[in-house]
Amino acid sequence: MAHRRSNQQRNRWVVSLLDVQPTDRVLEIGFGPGVAISELAGRATRGQVYGIDHSEVMVQQASRRNAAAINAHRVELVHASVDQLPNFDDPLDAVLAVNSVGFWPDPVERLGRLRRLLRPGGRIALVTQPRSPGATRDTTARAAQELQDLLTQAGFTKIRAEILDLDPPVAGVLADNPTDGPS
Repeated sequence: MAHRRSNQQRNRWVVSLLDVQPTDRVLEIGFGPGVAISELAGRATRGQVYGIDHSEVMVQQASRRNAAAINAHRVELVHASVDQLPNFDDPLDAVLAVNSVGFWPDPVERLGRLRRLLRPGGRIALVTQPRSPGATRDTTARAAQELQDLLTQAGFTKIRAEILDLDPPVAGVLADNPTDGPS
């Protein structure tokens, strides 16, 4: 997966959309082989990058790929699921999930938990690249709308979708944690 050109393009693209700053604290859920973790660590050079993945094999692969950043204590990877989010001492600036929301039990509730972990004005990016046979731009558009609806239900604001023209197209849905009001 990590060597597939489309996966590398998709991960670089979404990290650029998330606008990660040097001091940001970022969480990726379902990091797989760690391609986006590496991109995030390259941007959050004075911040902290966290990752959780339910697969021990992916934790091992991503740990090898990101060994230098882990040794420098800038990246922390944990074997866990979205149901078992670790405790973060301070609020996060950004959250990323690529092709994983569809596997989450009760995604609106999970997104609400993630929203509470984000600082006011923090950002989230949910990415989907439908891989079903015959997937088209319309398939991607429908998947993007589903992600937008979930984010709306979870209380996120300023929701927008971006499309990366791969085959099939990739949708990146970005949103902000509101800066005021109840969390």
